[in-house]
Amino acid sequence: MSHFHSLAVKKVVKETPNAVSIEFIIPENLKETFTFLAGQYITIKHTLNGAEIRRAYSICSAPKKELLKVGVKKVEGGSFSVFANTELKEGDVLEVMPPQGKFVLNPDSNHKKKYVSFAAGSGITPVISILTTVLEEEPQSTFLLVYGNKSVSETMFYNELKDLEEKYPDRFSLEYVFSQTDKDGAIFGRVSKANANYFLKNKYKEENFDTFYLCGPETMINEVTDTLKENGVQENQINFELFTTSESETPVDVASGMTKITVIVDDESISFDMSQKKLVLDAVLEQKIDAPYSCQGGVCSTCIAKVVEGKVTMVKNQILTDSELEEGLVLTCQSHAITPTLVIDYDDV
Repeated sequence: MSHFHSLAVKKVVKETPNAVSIEFIIPENLKETFTFLAGQYITIKHTLNGAEIRRAYSICSAPKKELLKVGVKKVEGGSFSVFANTELKEGDVLEVMPPQGKFVLNPDSNHKKKYVSFAAGSGITPVISILTTVLEEEPQSTFLLVYGNKSVSETMFYNELKDLEEKYPDRFSLEYVFSQTDKDGAIFGRVSKANANYFLKNKYKEENFDTFYLCGPETMINEVTDTLKENGVQENQINFELFTTSESETPVDVASGMTKITVIVDDESISFDMSQKKLVLDAVLEQKIDAPYSCQGGVCSTCIAKVVEGKVTMVKNQILTDSELEEGLVLTCQSHAITPTLVIDYDDV
């Protein structure tokens, strides 16, 4: 089970008027603990105004650079994102969980693959780690990035991406889509079905792409995924990570009974009674059990656990695959118990 570690902030850089990157100092004794794969994220825990908050942020640095850096875009009405953009400074200490996540690249220097990524807004943060890793560690592979933003000024890592274009002109192609600026060489609008079709069926129609990485709002990911499948792309070629999700949830029949639940975490077993109307994670946290969690919205994968005995029904699931569901893995922040007894294991995931 992963635990939080106190890390000092090495640098806070203003990437856009509404986004910063945060670089951490990793002590020598934690270097191995914070080793990561391109595309993974960290969970940050911090107390603001007396309340503990946890947020998941993707790592935007490449593993070979041996630095841990995340990008944080300010969200209207947000808590930590506003704090990070307005108050966080060098030397501040944050509680950080070691890297997690399955939206990853495992580089292979022998690969000769053609990668494509569709990203929007802060969805660039894991993608820039992935594409930099491809360019640096797979010398025979190419990468096409379709990146949507409001304008150039709101584009995270604009200069860094420009440097990569200049360094790898034959292997890295960058296509911008701006929704509020009409700029030469860029598409006006949003990352959408029409734009995806334009790149796949027209500008890059001679290319046979192998692997796709999608990151951004749920509506964008759904639209691009459907478009890719219509163009013959297989589901196992598509990797995606949600940064925001729709508020609509599939109605589930929630029982009104009680469940005797046993929670296994950090090699300890704790049992208690819970109402089936409660979400499993909420009930666990009410018992002051130190279970892993972050977004509590079904977007990240921090709260995954394995159902050892009993059954649950999930409000929504956009992360776990069919094979993972068959293994008994569930998102506890989205799960209601539906059996008299339930055993979940946070350690066996």
